[in-house]
Amino acid sequence: MFDGVAKHYDRTNNVLSAGNAPIWRFATVRAIDPQPGERILDIAAGTGTSSVALTKTGATVVAFDFSPGMVAEGRRRHPELEFIEGDAEHLPFGDDEFDAVTISFGLRNINDPKAALAEMYRVLKPGGRLVICEFSKPPRAVLRAGYNAYLSYVMPIVAGATSSNTAAYDYLAESIRAWPDQGELSRWIRGVGFTRVAWRNLTAGVVALHRGRKPEDATVLASVAKRKKTATTRSIPVQAQ
Repeated sequence: MFDGVAKHYDRTNNVLSAGNAPIWRFATVRAIDPQPGERILDIAAGTGTSSVALTKTGATVVAFDFSPGMVAEGRRRHPELEFIEGDAEHLPFGDDEFDAVTISFGLRNINDPKAALAEMYRVLKPGGRLVICEFSKPPRAVLRAGYNAYLSYVMPIVAGATSSNTAAYDYLAESIRAWPDQGELSRWIRGVGFTRVAWRNLTAGVVALHRGRKPEDATVLASVAKRKKTATTRSIPVQAQ
């Protein structure tokens, strides 16, 4: 589905976001605070627009996406970046590899987002930073009603005029409606082991920026690992003898 929109992906997103996409990207980069020499994983990087923004201060960025079409278009536009195609539920990296991991508008598209969050935790170094920028739910009822009307009636018209694959944007609207609110996503992030979890709304809550840290304390890390091991053991079905 996403392969078919790769060529005009960024242009369509800018139009659908009413010009807010660069503002959200800027806020995400500030939250990540990339430093020279750091290694950053940008998941659901698409064509690499978000990844390029992270390299400006001297960080090394790995652009990761599950769509072959997006990766191919990204490599064409940004040959200086490292692009890797793969599944966010099974990241092809070792433990404790990255100083920061980020994902923008992609967590909704993963079959098991909690598994992906656990993988992000695994590949982060102790003390590493997680930043998630994702569509959310405006806290005020009148704004929620207006936003839902936009998703139902305006977005299909705009997508039809700017995108080569309107079905992909029908899916986008459905996935936004089904996505949990800010508090629930924060609980998911804490649930896989992250600490210092916080979020703030952008554009009146249409989008929320979530943050977390992988603990540095060895005792806390061991406790999280033990809890995950116990949960995994309990989830394995016992075979009848």
